[in-house]
Amino acid sequence: MQGGTPGVVTGQRGQVPTRPGELLAAHTSPCRLAGMDRLHQPADIIAHVDAVLEQELGTFADELAGLSPVASELTDPIRAFCVGGKRIRALATWWGYQLAGGTHPGIAHVAASVELLHAAALIHDDIIDNSDTRRGNPSTHAFFSHMHSDEGFGGDARSFGINAAIIAGDVCLGLSEQLFAASGLDVADSHVRATHDAFRRDVMLGQYLDIRIQAAPVPDAQIVDRAMEVLTYKSAKYSVEQPFELGARLAGAKSEFVRALSAFTLPLGQAFQLRDDELGVFGDPQATGKPAGDDLVEGKKTVLVGLALARMNDDDAQWFRERLGTDSDTGRMIELLDQCGAKREHEDLIDSKLQDAFVALDALGEHGVSSNDLELLRSYANRLTRRDT
Repeated sequence: MQGGTPGVVTGQRGQVPTRPGELLAAHTSPCRLAGMDRLHQPADIIAHVDAVLEQELGTFADELAGLSPVASELTDPIRAFCVGGKRIRALATWWGYQLAGGTHPGIAHVAASVELLHAAALIHDDIIDNSDTRRGNPSTHAFFSHMHSDEGFGGDARSFGINAAIIAGDVCLGLSEQLFAASGLDVADSHVRATHDAFRRDVMLGQYLDIRIQAAPVPDAQIVDRAMEVLTYKSAKYSVEQPFELGARLAGAKSEFVRALSAFTLPLGQAFQLRDDELGVFGDPQATGKPAGDDLVEGKKTVLVGLALARMNDDDAQWFRERLGTDSDTGRMIELLDQCGAKREHEDLIDSKLQDAFVALDALGEHGVSSNDLELLRSYANRLTRRDT
């Protein structure tokens, strides 16, 4: 490693520790994050967070290995699952902290803790959705099911896989809390605690609302509003708004700034999830890692589906309802979503939410956010909402 201080990001190119323990040691030192005149670049932040995750998950694996010779069966898939991903929530947490003037390197541990919370949510979500793939690889419960079969275990392989994956998700939840508490930041502050608690509470509420809307009868005219409620709690707040707020609160941000930040991050989060839902139907499986029309097969009553049912004639709507939640005629269902104009209306809704976010982003300049930082956030918002994965 050339130059720089272990555990410190420097300007455009991050100096990432190469020896285990450097970053962990740095976060308790009095050093400051470097390059604080502007927001750090995504690649620098991601490298920093990945280093924390690698170290902390490795330490946890070593601890469990000392307790049981089969512990690696649990820790190896967790470590593999936590590799990769967009780190959207880590970036939001880090940037929220910087925007509010934070300089302590411990934010890397907080950002990593947020990613572990997300890992737990994804592992459990794949079980709920009965999804056997994630990022083009076997989902965690599918991995454990395959292991059960390969090892010749007794009993039902799928049940074993689900049970083991639930435990793996719970492990990630526990580790998330540990990293948060060990960050060296004032995590006991009442505003920080309230935001952190709401962060976890709302995603659990959103998850329940999601399974309920799929199971309970919902009139066609109510699907759009109900689906917006689901995506707001399950994703928009948890993926974008609340990580930004958590970072800002950790830096001591006042409520006025937090409200101004939320005016940008909430509609951005909604646009982000609307794009995700569209990709769940129209996305390229090679890019998304999911089969085309996967959300239709799972029977998801999304905003896109609600818009379509409102536009279809009675016969098409009845035909569509009968096949939603099955693998029958998925290709034709996708065609109908486009032909009835729902896809275009859905795109317009994404654009509307994004424009709301940009109006609020411009207003952040009145709160001391620099033009350089506004431009970085604008560029990132475009990447979040105009993507194919």
